[in-house]
Amino acid sequence: MEYTKLGGTDLEVSRIALGCMGFGGNGRGHNPWALDEEAAAPVFRRAVELGITFWDTANVYGGGASEELVGRAVRRFTRREDVVLATKAGLPMHDGPGGSGLSRRAVLEQVDGSLARLGTDYLDLFQLHRFDPATPVEETVAALAEVVAAGKVRYVGASSMWAWRFAKLQHTAALAGGPAFVSMQHQYSLVQREEEREMFPLLADQGVGSLVWCPLASGRLARPYGRSTARSAGDPVAGRFFGDVDRPIVDAVQSVAEARGLPMAQVSLAWVLGNPVVTAPIVGATRPGHLDDAAAALSVDLGEEERAALEAPYTPRLPTGF
Repeated sequence: MEYTKLGGTDLEVSRIALGCMGFGGNGRGHNPWALDEEAAAPVFRRAVELGITFWDTANVYGGGASEELVGRAVRRFTRREDVVLATKAGLPMHDGPGGSGLSRRAVLEQVDGSLARLGTDYLDLFQLHRFDPATPVEETVAALAEVVAAGKVRYVGASSMWAWRFAKLQHTAALAGGPAFVSMQHQYSLVQREEEREMFPLLADQGVGSLVWCPLASGRLARPYGRSTARSAGDPVAGRFFGDVDRPIVDAVQSVAEARGLPMAQVSLAWVLGNPVVTAPIVGATRPGHLDDAAAALSVDLGEEERAALEAPYTPRLPTGF
């Protein structure tokens, strides 16, 4: 495993992050394919064996079930001091006034809820799970400063929003004396590259880390076009974000992978990792082998002609995911 610093901080994270949306299959969540604790155990065990120390979840995954499962996995397979735990809040958890959004009440309530479910005293990275247009950014930034000052959160980040909104949050934090946002978790893959227009230049300029979700487009970039799995068939992300326009790109990945004798997932992840602003792609593994492919992608060095072949079929499209 390779390691790097998160944004401009001294926090060391693995260059592959374990995405935990697929854990917590107890009927509470919105993902029918999510794994229960015993089914997820081999994935967590393999992550530890491979040195994947950066684990990302969210309060809303499984209605809190993912955080509970992740907390138990930390105690079962590793030590709290050996992992970097990241979670998110902002999407609806319940109908009460603190159940969604980024008001002071919501931030304080949801941080405490995540700490309890994860069974930890602090969150390494607490991320805004989308921009909240109903709450003044000054209120959100002040609430984040409060949880950091209390020792409940070490670093703050954001996820999936227009670049100008992230710039507004960052500027407001700077005017208030911090804490600065150190990371942006956003959708990026060979079939969704719109973040290259404004978000990536902003992150590079501000020294902010990029955490990529859906780097394999819900598995579309990991298998020949038209093939599906139980997860991809039931994944709501796939139906909303991807379509037939992606086929030439998927075919290009298949061509490069066959020429190299590599799995398509390794080629697709190697392309994402080749972006110099990317800190770590978040791999939503549901089998240990998914993590093996992700780790192996770190050693795949794509040539200029291969990258050009992968990028050539892309056509402009609307950003998705926020």
